[in-house]
Amino acid sequence: MRIDIVTLFPEVALAPLSDSIIQRARAAGLVEVEGHQLRDWSEDKHRRVDEAPCGGGQGMVLRPEPLFAAVEALRGPKTRVVLMTPQGRPFKQAMARELAAQEHLLILCGHYEGVDQRVIEALVDDEISIGDYILTNGALAAAVLCDAVIRLLPGALGDERSAQDESFSQPDRLEAPCYTKPLDFRGMQVPEVLVSGHHERIRQWKDEQAELRTRQNRPDLRSGAD
Repeated sequence: MRIDIVTLFPEVALAPLSDSIIQRARAAGLVEVEGHQLRDWSEDKHRRVDEAPCGGGQGMVLRPEPLFAAVEALRGPKTRVVLMTPQGRPFKQAMARELAAQEHLLILCGHYEGVDQRVIEALVDDEISIGDYILTNGALAAAVLCDAVIRLLPGALGDERSAQDESFSQPDRLEAPCYTKPLDFRGMQVPEVLVSGHHERIRQWKDEQAELRTRQNRPDLRSGAD
């Protein structure tokens, strides 16, 4: 897989992808990730890429020319163009799995008041939001999306079951609580069932605890399922 990120802040997008599991996946050749400075496609002598919005209003809007030039330079026959924007569809685990199956992702990062609508209409395949809040720039959101996608690539995780048995593996359910040694820490005990060696009882306990945690922390997920 290849991922290209077009942003005013490529170093911000790449920094979280330079350690741990994601960096190992990159080093193993499972994915190529490159950040691109949007200003490199500006035709303005001062490398400006933004203008005031037509019709008035506060803030600035990213111009279409550099974004069109960037996409036309980087897009291939199997490229999926993604725009990180608060106005996009909510990013879910199912979408991460869908994107992980792509050969090439080209991620455009919104900034200021967003991008010229003509970019969205002519170039963008997916508008994606990582949550109902506003960030200073889309590079942070792009890093989140890349992390979620790359860890799903075959070979990225040490144990392939890790991506199958976690929160949102089922879209309406959180993962059960987990414990490790010591079995007794400051009077707090690991549940006896987890050290019983009885696999069916352990599975049942995890199912019950996952359901309980979901109803307590994310009742919206369960109401949707019900």
